[in-house]
Parts: sequence; C-alpha cells; structure tokens
Amino acid sequence: MMFVDVTLPLPLNALYTYALPADMEGRVEVGARVVVPFGPKKYYTAIVIRLHTDAPAEYRAKEVMAILDQAPVILPGQLKLWEWIADYYLCTLGDVYKAAIPSGLKLESETIVGQNPDFEATEPFTKRETQVWDALSTRKEQSIAQIEKSTGIRNVLNTIKSLLEKDAVFVKETLKETYRPKEEKCIRLTKTAHEERLLNAWMDEMQRRAPKQLAMLNCYLELSHEHTGETVEQVTRRKLLKASKGTQATLSTLISKGILEEYRVQIGRLATQDEEALSYLHPLSSEQQRAFDEINEQFRHKDITLLYGVTSSGKTEIYTHLIQETLKQGKQVLYLLPEIALTTQITERLQRTFGSRLGVYHSKFPDTERVEIWQKMLSATPYDIILGVRSSVFLPFTRLGLVIVDEEHEQTYKQQDPAPRYHARNAAMVMAQMQGAKVLLGTATPSIESWHHAQSGKYGLVQLLTRYREVQLPEILPVDIRELQRKRRMVGPFSPQLLQLIKTALDANEQVILFQNRRGFAPMVECHTCGWIPKCTNCDVSLTYHKGLNHLTCHYCGYTYTLPTRCPACEETDIRHRGYGTEKIEDEIQRLFPEARVARMDLDTTRTRQAFERIISDFEQGKTDILIGTQMVSKGLDFNNVNVVSILNADQMMGYPDFRAYERSYQLMAQVAGRAGRRTNRGKVILQTKNTDHPIIHQVIGNRFEEMAGDQLAERQMFHYPPFYRMIYIYLKHKNEHILEQAAMVMAGKLRGSFGPRILGPDKPPVARIQTYFIRKIVVKIEANASLAQTRQLLRNIQSEVLADKAYHTLNIYFDVDPL
Repeated sequence: MMFVDVTLPLPLNALYTYALPADMEGRVEVGARVVVPFGPKKYYTAIVIRLHTDAPAEYRAKEVMAILDQAPVILPGQLKLWEWIADYYLCTLGDVYKAAIPSGLKLESETIVGQNPDFEATEPFTKRETQVWDALSTRKEQSIAQIEKSTGIRNVLNTIKSLLEKDAVFVKETLKETYRPKEEKCIRLTKTAHEERLLNAWMDEMQRRAPKQLAMLNCYLELSHEHTGETVEQVTRRKLLKASKGTQATLSTLISKGILEEYRVQIGRLATQDEEALSYLHPLSSEQQRAFDEINEQFRHKDITLLYGVTSSGKTEIYTHLIQETLKQGKQVLYLLPEIALTTQITERLQRTFGSRLGVYHSKFPDTERVEIWQKMLSATPYDIILGVRSSVFLPFTRLGLVIVDEEHEQTYKQQDPAPRYHARNAAMVMAQMQGAKVLLGTATPSIESWHHAQSGKYGLVQLLTRYREVQLPEILPVDIRELQRKRRMVGPFSPQLLQLIKTALDANEQVILFQNRRGFAPMVECHTCGWIPKCTNCDVSLTYHKGLNHLTCHYCGYTYTLPTRCPACEETDIRHRGYGTEKIEDEIQRLFPEARVARMDLDTTRTRQAFERIISDFEQGKTDILIGTQMVSKGLDFNNVNVVSILNADQMMGYPDFRAYERSYQLMAQVAGRAGRRTNRGKVILQTKNTDHPIIHQVIGNRFEEMAGDQLAERQMFHYPPFYRMIYIYLKHKNEHILEQAAMVMAGKLRGSFGPRILGPDKPPVARIQTYFIRKIVVKIEANASLAQTRQLLRNIQSEVLADKAYHTLNIYFDVDPL
C-alpha cells in the first residue's frame, strides 16, 4: 500500500502520514496538494512531501480524501527553501507553508451550524440564543461568520455551544474553497442553427416579425465570422449587447428559440500590455556605466554584490539594464522592494520597458489575483520578472538568474508576527544560492551587517557616490527647536525657518514633503487637572487619538475607546492632546497654508492598493503641493518637483532603546533627505532637533555614512552585537503574569546551564503586555563562528522541556532569529 507524508498549514513540527487509496496511486506527486482529515472533523489542504510504502508504527493512517493537482504546485527548490526557513528561523514547516501559499490555494473545512428539525424547547432561550435561532430560521444552515454577520453578535461561539447543549442545533464540517476562476458569459450558435437551411428560415421569419432579433443575430454573425469560412471568433455577451445596441430581453428570446446559446469561459484577472507600446532603455551615464560594468565584474567572482549609491544616483536605471541582460540569457529576475507604495512607481517604469513580461506580487492584491500569478509562474509561459515585497520569495521560479534587493537596509523585509519570522533579504540570498543566481543589494544607506560583509570581502562592493547629472546632494539645515521653544517662536511643531521655506517653495510652484513618524492625531491624551491618561485594556500602551474617527485606538490590538468629555478620574473637562501625529500635522498645515493642496500618506490613508496609487500619482502629477507622511515617504520614492523636505522631530528615532537606534536614525534621516532636489535645483532639508550637537546629526549633514558605520561597528564588537555575534530573542507569553514570571526564570536557568553568560534576561520588553498576554524576553548572543545547528537543537530541546511541565503547558514560547 502507498503512503504519503504531508505538511499541514498548522504550527506543527511533524510530518503526518496518510494512506493513498488504490484508485489514487500513480496520480499524486511530491509538491502536489491533497485534502486530508485532521482531528475528529476537520479537513485541510496538505502538501505532499514524500511518497513511500512504510506504514506508520504509532497510529493507523487515515486515507487521503482527494487529490487537487495533477502536477506539483510546490517545486522541489521551494520545498528546500521552506525547510531552510523552518530550520534557521526556529519555526515549523507548517508555519512556512501557511505564509508561503495564497489562501485561495488552501481549502479548509468550515463549520456549518443548522437548526435541529426535531428540537422541542423545554425552557425559554436567552436573548442571544433567540437571535441565533431566528437567523437560522431564515436560512437553515449557515457558517459561523455568516451567523455573526446576520446577528451582529461578536464571539458567537459561546451562544452556539449553549444551543448545542440544548440539542437545538447541529454542526458539521464542509470544505470551503476561496478561489474561483473568473468566468465570462459568451454566445454561440446552437448545433441546430449551424444548419444554413434552418438558420435562413429563422432569419426570413424574423425579418417579417422581429427586426430587433434579426439585427442582433446579424451582429453576432458579423462579430464571430460564422458561415464565412474564416476562423470563428469568441463573442462575449457584453460585446454582443454593446455592438448590437440590443437588450437582454432580445438576447433571451434568441436563446429560448434555440438559435443562440450561452456558455462560460475562464478569463484571467491578470492585466496584459500591448508589446508594441514598449519603450527602449535609457542610456546610462558614464558613472552609471562604470558601476554597471563593475557589478558584472564582481559577479564573476562573488554571488552577492552590494551597490552603495547615494540617493538619486540612478540605481533603478542600472537595475533595469541588469534585468535586460539577464532576460537575454533566458533567465528570470526577482526584484524585491520593502514597501508596497514603492511598487507603484517602479511598476510604471518597468512596464514601459518590459510590458507583460513583468508580474507584480504583494498583499494588497486580491487573493484571487495572487493565485493566478502563482499558477502563471508554474505554467509554460511564466513571468520573466517578478516585482514584489517580501512574500515574493515564495513564488515558484524555474530559471532564476538575478535577485535585486532594493533598499536592502529596510527593516520591513523582516516578518515580525506571526511565524515564520524570516528576513526576505536573507531568504532571497539562500534561494539564489540554491538556484545558482546572483544577488544585488542596492541602497544609499547599507545595513551595518551588509557593509561589514562588503568591507571584509564576503560580498562584492560597487560605489556610486554622485547624483545623476551631477545634481548636488541636498543642503541639510539643523534647527535647534529646544531654543526656539524656550523663546516661544515655534508655531506648533514648525520652526520659523521651515515655514519660510514652505512658503517660498509654494510661491515657486514647488512641492514639499514633511516627515513625522507617528500616525493618528495625537500619540496620547491627558487630563490637565489630574494627569489621567487613557490606556488600552488589553495592552500596556496609551491610546492614540484619531480625529477623523473621533476615537482613541490601540495600535497593537485595535481596541477603540470613545474620547470622554469628562475625565473619569476627577470629572474635570480639561482633556488635552499631547504630541503630534500625521493627522494633526495635516490639520496645522491646512490652517497655516489654506491655499495649499495637502495629502497624507500613512497606514490609515493607504488601506487599499488604489489608495497608494492615487496618493503617489496625484503628487507626481502636481495635484498635491504638500505630502505629509510616516516612514512610507522615505523609501525610494522619486518625485521631480520636491525642493523642500523636513524631518519634524529627529529625536524620537535616536532615543529608542535599541542597539540599532543610531543606525536606523541615520538611515531614515538620510533617506528622507534624499527625496529633495532630485532633478535640477539643490534641495533643502530642515532637520528639527533638540540636540544639534549629536554625532548622528553631524554625520547625516555631512553624508558621512562610512564614519557612522565605523563608529557602530566598533561599539558592536566591544559589546557583542551583530555582525560579530548572532542574536536570538526568546519570547514567552501567558495570560497569568505570575506563571509567566516563573516559567521565564526556569527557562533562563536551563539556558544558562547550556549557554552560560551568553544569556541575558528574562526582562520585560518595552511593551510588556499585548492582546491580554504578558510578555517576557530572553536574549541569546552566540559567537558568529559557533555551530548554528547545535545552538538551534539546544534551544528546541529546552523549549520542549519547559512546555513538558504541566504547570506551563499553556505557555507560548517562540524565537526571533536575527531580530530587528
């Protein structure tokens, strides 16, 4: 008998073995999807990892329910990458599977609730039970999500459980498929109407009695080329109704007479582009050509090369030429970007050159489109170029030749929650190595780790230190807001120098970008009388005020709270906003410059793909004068007419309690500054700070990246931080703080027994409670040359030992490898 080992989209370490029924033998391959039962009632889509004839000794194997694919949807190289990610980042293969594949490719069982037709009530229902019962009366069987929607009851499970105990309802599991191919209705002649004699008789009758039907039939014959001897064209219902200017009633009559019939055809959701509209590549400048040649030379000896090029030096143009060269060799390119906002601009540039050879893949796309991109990548005509964010590393590539990681320093390449907590840059490097591809890391502000590897010879290094067309780097002007606040010369968060520059730019029809790395209206509100500050009930954070929604929100769990008119502690009415978020900056700017057209780009205004595209397009076309944003505005966006940029508060970044705070501050300030003066005039950057003498401020002003990197590397070597040591954070979570504290001490003790002084903690992280779970953190520092395999095995063993204790079986322990 044949068996299959499968992985499930669940956080499980083990593979599970299922029996393959005789009629399925020979029809399933490694990497294909199968539907399997798991637990008493649930069904999941599993991926076949191995085929064999060894029955499991520990349990009787259940049977595979269905085979979903005739060919693999996961290629062997992808499975190898999944296994590397699960092993390196200390998570499960199921975690990787769940993150890697679009939801539309994962059928899962769904719980359906129905009324018991034999139920007789012996006691009255509660109010909630009555609502659920009434909802089921209108439609006998519904999913839990449908019941929640129709009743308005959140967390309806308890109510369903009580109805189950009364035997009023029953539950069952059905398979839910989220992806359906897009179809369009088409029209054709029926088999009978293909006989010319009958068709002519119908047309003669219609000429006398139904001229509208005849006009539509003639229009169909003209569009389809039926009975002309030419190739018959497909005619959609929409096309026929539009061309004939007829009605649906007329078409329905022709269908009921048996002359025409409707049928459905699958159509792709993916956009196509006319190849003839493509433009040629722009020639490279002499400096760009030198860098291009040096990259190719480095690729002869090194698999990974770092392109360190100042902002607006034309790195994207070099990427485009490298892509062209790779495509000529018949290979594919993966072009990674850190932010969805960036894909909008880059997509337009690449589509002008490569047309429909380019595919775009990110989470703002509907899941159905992501499924079709996945399927196209497995087809005989896959995309040659994929442009996307971190999840693009999971796509199936068959002939990968080049990986470009743009803005490689960005921390958004690192997945935070949930697992797998992988770094897309590092995963892309491993994937490239597995497939024999080259990797180019590009940035104006390299990560300290990448810079160290380039300096030590592990990576190739190419530098591009002048802007395109020799435009000067922006002039950065530090403004001491501490002194201005003392003299009461600040206008809200704006210095007089900044306001004057904004006015001058607007008068000259130039654009302005203002950077404030906090969304919302005010980071917190406070009672001026007693000091009361509203805090989240689920997390250890204060609530952020959002004026547009007029409520306070927790940015960790989503909890909302209506802003009270009176303080609940002292009942006074003097409740004030503290600090400035992007929403408040927008209000202040509109008050100060009422004629200016202002837009805001943060998480609240860019929930959809269209919102991203609209904000960027309006700013590019000059429909917006001032753009206010969070770090989204810092990541490689290219605008021609921006001459003034301001960082409203540089101190927020530098004061963060993290060993990377100075590195990140430099990167963010340099990148924001780089949006100014990218074409002709030298741009101006106002850098507002209370500490103008800070070394990082002077390094940003002088564009002294190498000095900053040298300082940071010396400190990190002294205090045992990356790249000289590897770091792993261990997080423990529990709803009971006392149990958590005990477990953290036990685990830290076991870790010290194996790792000695390499263990720090346990400590409380900056936010020590999120979504009702208390959190503790333990830090592991391991020498760069230590055995990673041995380290990972020890950590997994200690994790298992702690969780084996009954007192801690509800504890959640997870690892963050190479944390950012």
